[in-house]
Amino acid sequence: MLSPRYKSGAGSVFKVYYRHTRKYPWLFFSLLSGSIALQVADLASPLYLRRFFDILASRTPNATMGYELVVIIGTIALISLAGWAARRIQTFSIVHLESHVMADLFATAFEYLVGHSYNFFISHFTGSLVHRVNKFVRAFEGMFDCFMLQFFPTFLYVTGAVSILFVRNHTLGIMFGVWVVCFVAFQVFVSRLRQPLRVARAEEDSKVTGTLSDAIANHMSILFFSGARHERRRLGDAVERWRAATIRSWNADELIWAALGIFMIAINVALLYGAMVFWRRGLLTIGDFVLIQSYLIITIDRLISINRELRRFYDAFADASEMVGMLETPHEVADAPHAQALVVGAGEIAFRDVDFYFHAERPVLEHFTFTIRAGEKVALVGPSGAGKSTVTKLLLRLYNIPHGRIEIDGQDIAAVTQESVRNTVSFVPQEPVLFHRSLKENIRYGRREASDEEIMDAARRAHCHEFIARLPEGYETFVGERGVKLSGGERQRVAIARAILKNAPILVLDEATSSLDSESETLIQDALAELMRGKTVVVIAHRLSTIMRMDRIVVLEDGTLVADGTHQELLRHGGLYQKLWSIQAGGFLNDEERDERESEKDESLENTEEVDEKEG
Repeated sequence: MLSPRYKSGAGSVFKVYYRHTRKYPWLFFSLLSGSIALQVADLASPLYLRRFFDILASRTPNATMGYELVVIIGTIALISLAGWAARRIQTFSIVHLESHVMADLFATAFEYLVGHSYNFFISHFTGSLVHRVNKFVRAFEGMFDCFMLQFFPTFLYVTGAVSILFVRNHTLGIMFGVWVVCFVAFQVFVSRLRQPLRVARAEEDSKVTGTLSDAIANHMSILFFSGARHERRRLGDAVERWRAATIRSWNADELIWAALGIFMIAINVALLYGAMVFWRRGLLTIGDFVLIQSYLIITIDRLISINRELRRFYDAFADASEMVGMLETPHEVADAPHAQALVVGAGEIAFRDVDFYFHAERPVLEHFTFTIRAGEKVALVGPSGAGKSTVTKLLLRLYNIPHGRIEIDGQDIAAVTQESVRNTVSFVPQEPVLFHRSLKENIRYGRREASDEEIMDAARRAHCHEFIARLPEGYETFVGERGVKLSGGERQRVAIARAILKNAPILVLDEATSSLDSESETLIQDALAELMRGKTVVVIAHRLSTIMRMDRIVVLEDGTLVADGTHQELLRHGGLYQKLWSIQAGGFLNDEERDERESEKDESLENTEEVDEKEG
């Protein structure tokens, strides 16, 4: 499975970053002030150097000349100190501004990402999503550094340098200005041309991360099926595609560097030659040569840095555009405008003429209608693919339905907030997944404000306190990623404890005892019986022996309700339920009958032997 591609334009990326940056106007103003002051200092120093060398070149040494030179040196020192202070202001401001904005970006990306639907997450690699969030946040740092530490300061400096040279000599100033414009235009033009190469490289980078994450997350399957060599080939193919994209991007960069080198040689030779011509005419001084070379060296260094920073900037933009595309993707399942919280009283559930499908040509539920009365215990049974789990997912509003209504206490769950719907339901899935946190935190997730005593009470009622107490760190034991340090049965009991602690009015059990051994299942059945008391309960079970005492059993086949009644009623009715019961329970009865016959045969043989002994 490959994650869908997401792309976003430059305007969207800048809009997202600007929206977060404008929340800190004083830090931004301080950064701007420091940057401007620093460029003024950098432009002022060469002017005093020009005067310094003009004095040296035009006079014989004397006391007055020495005094003037010392004053110039002192002025340059003060300008340098002012530049040093401006740089400290700039650094302090950018550090605090970026850290605040990056923290906000993390929060924004996480909040919007987790708001996406269940379908969104099963269509993406977890590792790729995490990687994209990190790249999105880091991209702001890269792009903002480029702009505020390179692009903006360089613009100020080059504008000032060209203006000062123009004042000294119009021809050299115009020559320098035209060269700068051509140099920058060329860089921007070729950077835009190579941007698709950078985007392709970023996409291949995400694919490598996704492939690596998928393999690591399924390492047990790799071990069980001797798939290490196969996975190395898959990763190798992904890395090779990334390498090819990287080579194309880097080769383009090298060609650009070659062209820029010609630009730099040309302007250096042209300005030196022009300055020599004007010097011979008496229009320039030796100090002007120093001024021109100072500005030229610094400008070339700044513009070369611009080329490097443009590469970094576009890399960061490519990284950011993927995540911004996700932020611009509307949530598939969203709260209705002005949705209010669900108000639950009795807990009645009603599906009214519900249609649902993952693909238009393959419906999962068709005209599905049934009601669960408040406090009623209802089991959903049927063959695999009948739609049982889909019913519970729709009840939790993990998907939108194209037709029909689902109601809780007469309220359409599409018209209320998703959070309030899910707060109403305690859900124990077939394969519970735990956080890589302590057992206490995992159980407390059912009700985050619960006390330690309430957590332990829920654990006792779910019969997981016993195994927790045997652990060296007890309730503080970390369970590993997705709870892998616990057995399947232990994870299931922790999930049940979490549901007990939540104590919601509606309880959904999706094969909640499927991973338990017989002894644990007996214990859990007692806990579940207590948990079900006074609640509306929906149970999915393949083992029909576990749902015999439900108030009603609803039989599904191909997304359609085909039978509804108690266990005994459905057996008398015949049909699919009787067939399922015969497959499961019939085998056990035949085994018992066979055991009884063998036992009767053994008893008959023993009686025959006793008679023979007596007759003998």
